[in-house]
Amino acid sequence: MYTNRGSALLAAVLLLCLLTACGNKQAAGRSESLFAMDTYFDLTIYDGQAEAALDAAAHMIRRLEDLWSVTRENSELYTLNHSGGLPVELSSETEDLLARALALAEETRGAFDPTVYPLLTAWGFTTQTYRIPAQEEIDGLLQYTGYSRVQMQGNRVSLPEKVQLDFGGIAKGYTGGQLARMLRREYGVTSALLNLGGNVQAVGSKPDGSRWRIGIRDPRTGGVLGILEAADTAVVTSGGYERHFTGEDGQAYCHIIDPATGYPVKNDVLSVTVVGADGAVCDALSTALFVMGADMAADYWRIHGDFEMILLKDCQTIYITDGLAGAFSLEPGQRQWTVQIISNEA
Repeated sequence: MYTNRGSALLAAVLLLCLLTACGNKQAAGRSESLFAMDTYFDLTIYDGQAEAALDAAAHMIRRLEDLWSVTRENSELYTLNHSGGLPVELSSETEDLLARALALAEETRGAFDPTVYPLLTAWGFTTQTYRIPAQEEIDGLLQYTGYSRVQMQGNRVSLPEKVQLDFGGIAKGYTGGQLARMLRREYGVTSALLNLGGNVQAVGSKPDGSRWRIGIRDPRTGGVLGILEAADTAVVTSGGYERHFTGEDGQAYCHIIDPATGYPVKNDVLSVTVVGADGAVCDALSTALFVMGADMAADYWRIHGDFEMILLKDCQTIYITDGLAGAFSLEPGQRQWTVQIISNEA
């Protein structure tokens, strides 16, 4: 499922304000805003064939949404989810996205899993009719989740009965990467900022050549915790604060499901921001690392090392991989937070 409208709007507006407020005055760009994939997109292009590029970007977003909507009956994903176990031939883009999702699920040992949609539905996160499912219901649904159940041979995919896919944890990051490539190659764009419902894809640097200044959210207050300086990269954040509810038992339940248990994640991580060259990877990893928890997330980074990370814990500690040590700074009013650098040495 894609992000809930209300929280997506809040996150998008907040992030847009941070992006514009945190930098020096810059050249005016051409902008386009649209609602797609159940969230708000804000696209700003500063050079190249900006008008034509914005039109092409909006067209690509709509086309991909039509392919990957989990609720539209004419979408490719809906057809696959309701195929009754029969093989379905996918378009090249859906084949590529699914192959990458399954590869990332394997690399993260299932911490990211595109088959948890039935569990999200059971907890009410797809309908906003929140509830705590009985253990028997969760156990039953776990029989029909797990990325290894997806049978993929080239563009032919089969899903066993009751297994359903959802690209909500990777689609926006993938879309940001596809947009960035198209803008560069076809429209000569070297400076653009694409905010896909809180997933940021930076194309090049700011018009003056300096890095973009991206606000990292304080999960507790909703204000700005610190500033990340970045260029030509994706910046994706996942956090339990984005969507959650309080159950009849008085406990808070967030929308990020642990695929191993079928329950919303409960650990001391507040949010994970992943920075890297590949938007799809950043999107999936921001969820996976949140599920893993701080120690396993740090170990994963040490092994793979092709991305950077900012991880916030509820003890007001910020863990930053050493590649971002000089790129992140706390806001003056946030000195109660402790910053620790994660190095390659355990």
